[in-house]
Amino acid sequence: MEIANRVKTLTPSTTLAITAKAKELKQNGFDVIGLGAGEPDFNTPDYIIEAAKDAMDQGKTTYTPAGGINELKQAIIDKLYKENKLSYDMNQIIVTSGAKHALYTLFQVLLNKNDEVIVPSPYWVSYPEQIKLAGGKPVYVDGKEENNFKITPEQLNAAITDKTKAVIINSPSNPTGMMYSKEELYTLGELCLKHNILIISDEIYEKLIYTDDEHLSIAQLSEELKAQTVVINGVSKSHAMTGWRIGYAAGPLNIIKGMTNLASHSTSNPTSIAQYAALAAYQREVDPTVEMRKVFAERLDALYDLIVKIPGVTCKKPQGAFYLFPNVSETAKLNGFNTVDEWVQALLEEEKVAVVPGSGFGSSDYIRLSYTISKEQLVEAANRIKRFVENNMK
Repeated sequence: MEIANRVKTLTPSTTLAITAKAKELKQNGFDVIGLGAGEPDFNTPDYIIEAAKDAMDQGKTTYTPAGGINELKQAIIDKLYKENKLSYDMNQIIVTSGAKHALYTLFQVLLNKNDEVIVPSPYWVSYPEQIKLAGGKPVYVDGKEENNFKITPEQLNAAITDKTKAVIINSPSNPTGMMYSKEELYTLGELCLKHNILIISDEIYEKLIYTDDEHLSIAQLSEELKAQTVVINGVSKSHAMTGWRIGYAAGPLNIIKGMTNLASHSTSNPTSIAQYAALAAYQREVDPTVEMRKVFAERLDALYDLIVKIPGVTCKKPQGAFYLFPNVSETAKLNGFNTVDEWVQALLEEEKVAVVPGSGFGSSDYIRLSYTISKEQLVEAANRIKRFVENNMK
């Protein structure tokens, strides 16, 4: 039986592919260091786990409203008002099975066939695939390394056509860790208002910032921009709850209503127990990322200092998230490889270090390194990479 054409066009996740290969090597007894993980290596805080247990004990294991329980939606509203200075009504919030599901549902609701979505590159691997699954067309705009991987108003303006429906802003970014400033967001936002383009603001890494820069949602800048923006967020990164699968979208009433209607026919509702866990995460007056930020900042400094000393490597130091995105194109050439993808494969086979090639993020000269493992392992990984490069110099 033939599968649908829409699925045939999907590009397999490079992150999952390299992770699978690393796991295979580990199972065969090799000492593999994996730098591909996109999740904190911290367990979910105990008070959140206890809330989930309590929910089960109290029988809160049945269907919930498709868009999430009202208590959690109110907690999200309170969070957005307190932390982001954004005011929303209950019917402008949908709780989803992770932020990824929020994005998927949004594209399904938003896009008609051949509608265009502007995707700044480097981009998170699932943006283009979700757009294509909805019948849309991703239009890539290259965020240059010299501009900290961010697109300019001139680039955005040049990419806009009469088919442009939306633009994605991911700040802090996966995979680069870079952030847009208030001025940059404002100028991009003014163009979106001028051309009536929806802004999709992916803010999942807002809590993981290691500089004095402050996270700013583009929706905060004016009421007009708020009305033109869908904010995507969740508890995965902020509360070490990747496996619980709770995210949300906040935005215009008609879009959120459409997303809720679609969710009612796809997931029925986010997992009830996970919703009560997320409710506890937002209701408690504690920031679990304080310790995470401290640890990640130390790891970032240690890994960055070692990576930039490797022959041929250039790297911008990120402001947030938990990734480095070094340019290794010259390094690959020094080692006699035609592509970075080939270099990555050889690195895994020879030194047992798993990194993610940048081709999956739309930037084939780069690799993504996640610093969500111990500092000792990161130092060992960097030393192995350096040894691999020096041993293979042509």
